[in-house]
Amino acid sequence: MQMCLSHPIEGYYMKSSNPIFGTRGDFITSPEISQVFGELVGIWFLSQWMHHGKSRGIRLVELGPGRGTLMSDILRVMWQFPAARAAVKAIHLVETSPHLRTAQEATLRPLTAKKEWCPELNWHSSVDEISHDSDLFTVVVAHEFFDALPFQLVEKTPHGWREILLTSSLPDLLLPSGTESVSASLDVPPSTILSKSTGSRFRQVLSPTSTASATLLGLSSPRFEKMPVGSRIEVSPASFKIMRQIGELVQTSESAGAAPAGCALIVDYGGEKAYGSSFRAFKEHKIVDVFHRPGECDLTVNVDFAYLKEAVSGLARPHGPVSQATFLTRMGLASRVSALIANAKSEDRKAEIQQAAQRLVDLTGMGSQYQVMCLTGSTQQEPTAEERWPFV
Repeated sequence: MQMCLSHPIEGYYMKSSNPIFGTRGDFITSPEISQVFGELVGIWFLSQWMHHGKSRGIRLVELGPGRGTLMSDILRVMWQFPAARAAVKAIHLVETSPHLRTAQEATLRPLTAKKEWCPELNWHSSVDEISHDSDLFTVVVAHEFFDALPFQLVEKTPHGWREILLTSSLPDLLLPSGTESVSASLDVPPSTILSKSTGSRFRQVLSPTSTASATLLGLSSPRFEKMPVGSRIEVSPASFKIMRQIGELVQTSESAGAAPAGCALIVDYGGEKAYGSSFRAFKEHKIVDVFHRPGECDLTVNVDFAYLKEAVSGLARPHGPVSQATFLTRMGLASRVSALIANAKSEDRKAEIQQAAQRLVDLTGMGSQYQVMCLTGSTQQEPTAEERWPFV
């Protein structure tokens, strides 16, 4: 998965020939559908800063910024409030794709290069390049980021956790005389063959022996230890590590007293549970076989929000997740949409605004499929209902 998405030359996100986003691409995101999404995210960050960090400058961090649309909408919100505008000191974008960095700069540079407003614009290849800074109030957003991180598929057996591996579905390859065939060299008992996608070149097999990684992943959550034999789960150690790094960025520093160092917002599809078969691929807005044209399809997996919450234990306080529909509705979606419609210059534009907003909260689609979770920096003091709104 990591090679298909992030290979320096052939990776899906690395090749400029892959349109990726929008109607011409393979999927579309909430910020691309309606500006209201990013504006309400910006309002939430603004409210957290006003509650906990108003005496400090603001540092904005985004993981996987796409074309920069979400950050652009957040910055427009900050610009509307003079105190917040003056407080924004730096923007940090975690992005590995050169051509996406170019797109992000084209979107954001006009906003950050204004004569009266010049926050630093920085790019990083990984989160660990960004250090904890209690002198600034750090806000972190990760929208559709964790679903693209690599995972391992493991199954609980009577002998412990075992990895599920891939092997060829093709007949034995013709090899030079005296060379063992590919299928024979795998030495996989027929009973361990788990599945084979119709027309796929690969099939899943259960590892005949235990591995250190499978054992460690099975022990990485108390929830996994309680699962019955036969349970299969998709576990992402990369997600656990990065989520913990986010927790470190926003955790309350002892030198800062009771003031949290920041907050974070995680938006993705999934739920507060482990999944066993959510891995899928998208091409031209349709689900395709995960082995279809590697490097040219988006690969994704549902996010286990409970696992992310476990990752920040002792660092930050998680709230939620709640559905995207709940988050946006409680943050004032209806009022913002009404204001935009009132200023629209044509009936067609009014209809576009209404339809786009409705798509974000549609309970048969994005409104329920996407979940929103936040982190607040302090683990010691329970926040008030106002401070943790809309996660109540």
